Amino acid sequence: MKRILIALMSAVLTGLCLPAEGQEEEAIEAYMSGNYPAALARTANAPDADSRAFAARILLAEAISQNGQPPAALLQDALAEANQALSRQPGHIEARLQKAIALSLLSRPMSAGEVRRSGFGSEARDLAEGVLAEEPDNIYAHAFLAVWNAEVIRRGGTLGALVMGASLDKARRHYQAAVALAPGDAAIHWQWARALAALNAKKYDAEIRAALDAAQAAPVNSDLERIMQARAGLLKQVLETDGTGAAEARALDML
Repeated sequence: MKRILIALMSAVLTGLCLPAEGQEEEAIEAYMSGNYPAALARTANAPDADSRAFAARILLAEAISQNGQPPAALLQDALAEANQALSRQPGHIEARLQKAIALSLLSRPMSAGEVRRSGFGSEARDLAEGVLAEEPDNIYAHAFLAVWNAEVIRRGGTLGALVMGASLDKARRHYQAAVALAPGDAAIHWQWARALAALNAKKYDAEIRAALDAAQAAPVNSDLERIMQARAGLLKQVLETDGTGAAEARALDML
């Protein structure tokens, strides 16, 4: 199932299992077009793990498509859906990845200390690394961990990165692995560019520009991918017109 929707994946959002019985093609079309309420409605009465994981993905896509910090209510609902999927099928790949994303987004407005106390950061990492232990070529687990490592370095500094086991070398390896598997995925390039720009736009200027160019050149198939591609164009414009300082500040507010 997941292979069927690999091409539909966007952002650090992960490969998706095809909705189970009752989740017909219209649900996928609604998701792809950005009609998230309609897509979610078609999962409402399906109790299976695939459908609950799909619901988590829909809610996260809706949250990420908005500007600024995603609404906490949507993130909590996505986390609840992912947990429902895992209660029905422990170890469900899609559910683990969606849960990792939800936890990471919930931790975004927290301080470094709050993130550490919540355990969200380490749990998100463990979920994605667990997926890779089973599926070493899972594109979106690699993409997630690329951004996760960069974000830990930015928020926690050298000491925080050491405690959490994060490094820029790991971030780059995961990004390169994701790109080798899906070179034309706009969302993978955009999220990497954004994470590097937020970390240190001046220091990583060349890498950021290369990733932004790749994001802008990639084909897009969904509404969310188009939004992310547009964000790549916006950050590139800020970088070119206002410089690395402004781009770094802007990247901190983007997803």
